Amino acid sequence: MTRPHQPAADPASILRDLIRCPSVTPAEGGALDCLERLLEPRGFRCVRLPFEAPGTERVDNLFARFGTGAPHFCFAGHTDVVPPGDEASWTVPPFAAETVDGVLYGRGAVDMKGGVAAFAAAALDYLGARGEAFAGSISLLVTGDEEGPAVNGTVRMLQWLRDHGEVPDHCLVGEPSSVDRLGDTIKIGRRGSLNATLTVTGRQGHTAYPHKALNPVPGLVRMLDRLASERLDGGTAHFEPSTLAITSVDVGNPASNVIPERATARLNIRFNSEHTAESLERWVRDVCEAVTGEMGGTLELAFSSNADSFVTEPGPFVDLVAAAVGEATGVAPDLNTGGGTSDARFIKDYCPVVEFGPVNKTIHQVDERIPLDELVALTAVYRTLLERYFDRFSAGGAAG
Repeated sequence: MTRPHQPAADPASILRDLIRCPSVTPAEGGALDCLERLLEPRGFRCVRLPFEAPGTERVDNLFARFGTGAPHFCFAGHTDVVPPGDEASWTVPPFAAETVDGVLYGRGAVDMKGGVAAFAAAALDYLGARGEAFAGSISLLVTGDEEGPAVNGTVRMLQWLRDHGEVPDHCLVGEPSSVDRLGDTIKIGRRGSLNATLTVTGRQGHTAYPHKALNPVPGLVRMLDRLASERLDGGTAHFEPSTLAITSVDVGNPASNVIPERATARLNIRFNSEHTAESLERWVRDVCEAVTGEMGGTLELAFSSNADSFVTEPGPFVDLVAAAVGEATGVAPDLNTGGGTSDARFIKDYCPVVEFGPVNKTIHQVDERIPLDELVALTAVYRTLLERYFDRFSAGGAAG
């Protein structure tokens, strides 16, 4: 890795301030206040965007933009974090933001206050160097709802951006994408996710007289076997094969001599661009209805999905991000679509988006932490990206 440029704004100081804000979803905890105090005096127009919906918690969000011209580049991320778990198990208190042997500990250090601190520092450093010569726009889209239901955060913010003419031309989400070392992975897409609940209702009875009952368990088991045994696809150029995981089977039956009336199973399908949530729903329904026709009982199905698969195809923008990562880290990044979901799944409906951030080894764990030299190096990547981006797209290059 090349020696990183030392940013004018200290990402470590920013990160410490953010970690010390206990912003466990959906609490804002002072984290957005911290960013607003940092950005507004340096010329960013900051807009707080609190949203709420029936049956959900109110969530505070922040949109901060420097400049009004094109092109408009956006860094997106979240300051909400998962609960710390047993605080006694931590090497240092999870919200103390203490450094041990050059490593900064704290909940959110990697997922993803580290990314937020790095891109805030990189933006301030870049703008400070460019001064009045800068004619484009840099924005930060920061939500407090990524680790939660994701209802009152990025989704609502993007609608607000659309309605107010603030939609960016390109976006980078600072999620922890790197696997073994900083720079080894850029996420250019994500798989979709579909949850399904299968319930088979039969007729309760005594196990000594099974002919007088209708046992729902064999039918449910046959459904699960057929679903789990089918190869959904062979993968694509950018995606691994789709997968189906059975997550629970429950009959709620404490007695060994009673055939239960009802049996329920849950499963999750992570799918690539060969499928949609709707096409997979039809497939699950067809398989389950066929088994019901063979074995009897009453079938109930329930589905939920808030993530379709997507990919930002390699092209000028993806190539530019990869080049910036390579220049700043000396690592040739893999273009990857693995892992779970992120808010990029919403942003892709508005502009091209990729994800790049720190090593994800300790996310959601006790002793979540980031080496300070990695944080500085990440800031250098984002700083290099801004230089390349505005040199490339301010000159009228094609988006992609």
